[in-house]
Amino acid sequence: MKYALVTGASSGIGLEYARQLAGAGHNILVVSNRREMNDAVATGIRDRYGVEAVPVYADLSDPDSAEELYCFCRDMGAEVDILVSNAGLLHFARLSSTDSAAIDRIIALHCTTPVKLCRLFSADMCRRGEGHILIMSSATVWMPYPTMSLYGSTKAFLKNFAQSLWYELRGSGVSVTTVLPGAVDTPLYELDERTRRILRGFGVMMSARKLAETGLRAMFRRRRACIPGVFTKIVVLLCRMLPARALLPVLRLPSVRRLLESR
Repeated sequence: MKYALVTGASSGIGLEYARQLAGAGHNILVVSNRREMNDAVATGIRDRYGVEAVPVYADLSDPDSAEELYCFCRDMGAEVDILVSNAGLLHFARLSSTDSAAIDRIIALHCTTPVKLCRLFSADMCRRGEGHILIMSSATVWMPYPTMSLYGSTKAFLKNFAQSLWYELRGSGVSVTTVLPGAVDTPLYELDERTRRILRGFGVMMSARKLAETGLRAMFRRRRACIPGVFTKIVVLLCRMLPARALLPVLRLPSVRRLLESR
């Protein structure tokens, strides 16, 4: 049986990817490290969309998690024809105050495990001559924002990796799409609802539903990369044009200064 495998599918952007793929008739493998939420999401998808949905607990920061997830799919006879590598960790901190465990976790989650998942599942897709891979990077790859050195650099790795993989798989029948969003309205941002509405209204922040729609549309059209939202496109263009020193005034922002002084 064919499945779309979505990592980080128990909430936020991953949940929207899972719901929208289910709405399009795809069976879903709901993967995250939140066992109870996985169960609830899978039940909700089955009840609402009438497709098969399997909850899969996995701590993707574990170095062996990709192989374990691949073996789980193989043993249950699941043919993964869509891989959405979405699981991520938003990390704000000065590197000098970040412990080694946190560094290991974000590198594994954003770099090691996505690469291994693509290696394992893309090989099967290539043998079948069809499949889609969607990799979530970030617009921060062009923004050297202080306190986000780990997040931005690991997302830059994902961008480079995904676009290199696109070239490798050209002509195989397997597409690779990199999605590079800006701020997205998810629980990762601790904001009140009024602030969220204002940011969404001005296009500074995108809803998870809209982002998933845009990302999946790009994936099914087999596009190499997608930067969702006009505001994000403008910011990315400016960051690519300006020298890095032009971003130094960011360090003087009160919110950034407080964060730097508190770590």
